[in-house]
Amino acid sequence: MAQHREEVQALRDEIARLKGQKPRPQIRPSRLEHGGANPGGHRGASRRSKLGTIEVHETVVVPPRTKPPGSRFKGYADFTVVGLRFTPHNVRYRLEIWRTPGGDRVMGELPTSLQVLGGHCSPELATYILHQHHHALVPQGLIWEQLREIGVPISEGQVNRILLDYSAPFHTEKEELLKAGLEVSSYIHTDDTGARHRGKNGYCTHIGNEWFAYFASTESKSRINFLKLLRAGRTDYVLGQNAFDYMRAQRLPKEVLVRLVEIGATTVADDQAWKETLRRWKITNERHVRIVTEGALVGSVLSEGVRSDLVIISDDAGQFNVLLHALCWIHAERLLAKLVGFSDEQRAALEAKRTEVWDFYRALKTYKTTPTPVAKTELVERFDRIFTEKTCFASLNEALKRLHKNKAELLLLLERPELPLHNNTSESDIREYVMRRKRSGSTRSDLGRLCRDSFASLKKTCRKLGVSFWRYLLDRCSGANTVPYLPDLIRQRAQEVRA
Repeated sequence: MAQHREEVQALRDEIARLKGQKPRPQIRPSRLEHGGANPGGHRGASRRSKLGTIEVHETVVVPPRTKPPGSRFKGYADFTVVGLRFTPHNVRYRLEIWRTPGGDRVMGELPTSLQVLGGHCSPELATYILHQHHHALVPQGLIWEQLREIGVPISEGQVNRILLDYSAPFHTEKEELLKAGLEVSSYIHTDDTGARHRGKNGYCTHIGNEWFAYFASTESKSRINFLKLLRAGRTDYVLGQNAFDYMRAQRLPKEVLVRLVEIGATTVADDQAWKETLRRWKITNERHVRIVTEGALVGSVLSEGVRSDLVIISDDAGQFNVLLHALCWIHAERLLAKLVGFSDEQRAALEAKRTEVWDFYRALKTYKTTPTPVAKTELVERFDRIFTEKTCFASLNEALKRLHKNKAELLLLLERPELPLHNNTSESDIREYVMRRKRSGSTRSDLGRLCRDSFASLKKTCRKLGVSFWRYLLDRCSGANTVPYLPDLIRQRAQEVRA
């Protein structure tokens, strides 16, 4: 297998060389090895400006070693040292016990901030554990080992309880993220990736945009599964005009559709009741069951306030093709990037066509800023010309034909200039989930999988809203709740943009 991997990589490098692309990137030595200035810092960052804004916790006056007689004091030369105190800090609360004249026993109470996590772990320590695991991706065992090494008397079980048992409020807030996001958004990005659970293959679906991120791990990545996620926690199935329109578009046989229309508007409570309802309606054909179920789920999604013109931007995966669907231009162009010409003429044709596509992409970016009817007509005509032109390269012609079939989804931007041209938001958000999967493998408990999804959603949403994830965790662990509820912050951000 190792030999095959080397051969495959060598072939990939050779293909890249023939196409004039760069081979695998070479990792350069760290600047730390050469004593580079400002290692790890941002370009152009001013060290002086940073030190001028930090909070000074202690000031130490250092006199000269020798002061000759007659010397005069001329002020101070400040030298600021940035540091961190990382030591155990255990607090013993002595709760006073009193006996009242009436014989009753009264006792002091622990601070509210300690009652959130059961009393024996400070909010700061719990925040550190959660931040290390969900932000720095440190495994649970290494967190416990690190804390023990610096002298924190904590057990592995207590670390596990902090990561799992006190997470219910976080799960509730995470579920509300999707409701708020769908409520205020005109479009969402979506993608999925593998997520093994209990040794079996599964999937994690991402839904989000520039205001929020939502992750949900399931055993399936079908369209039914995606529509269930869009219900944002609800379990109902709704038959109505929206459901019938969807079934008609999916070419459900007329006799089945007519029968359902005669039944009329119907709401079914949950999955089990829906299965029984389908049996009672004598809908047993696998394809018919799938289409009717998808239609009822679409009806459920749209019945609770989700916009009927909500645009779903994806990489052309079939399960996401519901409501209004837009495609990512970056993924679309990959069809051309994968092609390899076998002659100079084919390679020239491929390169010319890719150049045309990227020029058209830049024209779409310009249209987003200044949309006009004239520009819209010109872009439609230009699209047809680019993707219907025949070349000397048969494989290229087939790829262009396939892209032209997706015209409506690739050019939806002309009707909705606010739409992004790519799905990079989803790609970027889901990358961290992939990194964690590579480090930690699969999840082993349902609660562990839920925690991974919830904290990934909350962390990414905090970043999008400009909220410190550390501050957010400390606020929730202490029960202070001074950091705004993230779903409310999403609604506020949407109102600010519209204003």
